[in-house]
Amino acid sequence: MELIETGKIVNTHGVRGELKVVPWNDDPTVFSDFTTVTIDHIPYPVRSVRFQGQNVLLKLEGVNDMTAAEGLKNKIIYANRSDFELDEGVYFVADLLGLTVVEDETDKELGTLTDVLSTGANDVYEITDSKEKKYYVPAIKDCVKDTDPEAGIMRIHVMEGLFE
Repeated sequence: MELIETGKIVNTHGVRGELKVVPWNDDPTVFSDFTTVTIDHIPYPVRSVRFQGQNVLLKLEGVNDMTAAEGLKNKIIYANRSDFELDEGVYFVADLLGLTVVEDETDKELGTLTDVLSTGANDVYEITDSKEKKYYVPAIKDCVKDTDPEAGIMRIHVMEGLFE
């Protein structure tokens, strides 16, 4: 079983042990599919999931009061990778980090994908070259031509001004 970071507990909610979670994915409703989550290497069966805006209100088995919930505040929640159904061309950030980024037209190695920034409109990929200089590439079809995590490569079209 491979675990993926999926959110952070930011607060308690109410007096019966409910947890307020900021999800680290595009669709917080994915939490409805989880039967178990893991916190500090301890599996917790999920008893209920509700939504409050973009946040998740999560009730876990064995967390029955505010004191127990307080003990989990600021902890990272992990879910089993197999609990996620990703659409074609959608990847976990963890699978993108470390990819070698190559210019599609010339096969020139540009650097390593070192971060994914969420900007609202689209993600932006941070690419760090061998001299530790950082470049930022929009994660759009006009720019990202192919992503192959198994091969460890992302091919991009270098738009004018991106690598200057």
